[in-house]
Amino acid sequence: MHLEVPAVSLSAVLSAAVPSPTPSESGTPVVPSLQDAQESATNAAGWVEENWSTWLAIGLRVLLILVIAVVLRFVVRRAITKMVDRMSRTSGPVNPTGLGGLLVNAERRRQRSQAIGSVLRSMASFLILGTAALMVLGTFQINLAPLLASAGVAGVAIGFGARNLVTDFLSGVFMILEDQYGVGDSVDAGVASGEVIEVGLRVTKLRGDNGEIWYVRNGEVKRIGNLSQGWATANVDVTVRSDEDLDRVKATLSEVAEKTGKEEPWNELLWSPIEVLGLDSVLLDSMVVRVSAKTMPGKSLTVERELRWRIKRAFDATGIRIVGGATAVEDVPAADPTAGMAAPSAYASAVSPQSIAASPLPPTNITK
Repeated sequence: MHLEVPAVSLSAVLSAAVPSPTPSESGTPVVPSLQDAQESATNAAGWVEENWSTWLAIGLRVLLILVIAVVLRFVVRRAITKMVDRMSRTSGPVNPTGLGGLLVNAERRRQRSQAIGSVLRSMASFLILGTAALMVLGTFQINLAPLLASAGVAGVAIGFGARNLVTDFLSGVFMILEDQYGVGDSVDAGVASGEVIEVGLRVTKLRGDNGEIWYVRNGEVKRIGNLSQGWATANVDVTVRSDEDLDRVKATLSEVAEKTGKEEPWNELLWSPIEVLGLDSVLLDSMVVRVSAKTMPGKSLTVERELRWRIKRAFDATGIRIVGGATAVEDVPAADPTAGMAAPSAYASAVSPQSIAASPLPPTNITK
């Protein structure tokens, strides 16, 4: 009878023969042998040798992405700064006298350029650094699909929840880019009017005529009228009697206009000669003559007041009468206050014969 003995390795036999070490009663830890330490070091060195090339490639790729992002951000921000500086130096009115373009002083150009440059630099930094961060995460084999999907959903939620804020911000950006108004301008924003004291990307501050401060959201401004750009118009309507001599009226107004245009400070406030436009309206008993002139922005009311003052004095000197309102009041002689009174009556005197005859008879005394 043949018996088959299974092959047993020498290590298995030795391990079976030698009992496994058990912790001693004193609790002293077992110190690994030199052979175990050599095997662990060999395994670690092999693992590092197998993966060092991958690590080096990932590190170099991340370093390259960061270097490119930093250099690109620096170049783009520098280009934006130079462009804004050049724009602030060269932007100005088309016509040197200011009649054909916008009045933009140096301080206003500087503030506008700084605001535009700040917005553009922030947007450039956000786009460049955000793209670099996503590329670095992709280098580490991180799945960006859930992250991008979550960012998209969050963006939509923020867009719906803060749509007024987004509208205000975008409106403020376009207002600054288009130079619709600036600090110091007098504007009519529809919801409020006054002088602009601060322009922000979300809110514009206006100081009203009575000193109040209006906070106007940029997204609420549907239309805006800038009273400080270009030039203003001073219009004065003079109402005279319909029987006045038009030639004399026109000559007097022309003399006032010529004299005003030569005196200071009105020669600086007037940007065009004062013109007598002619008859604006004719009624049965009055007629209106209009005088107009182009003035410095915001100075139209001042010029109108001065023109009215000078025209009134000139008309008084020449004998031309100015009537008030659309319809003149005819000169009617004053009525005699005694005309409506009745003539004195004879009965008014107690001693007149008529009064004595009309007086009642006294009652007779009856004695018994």
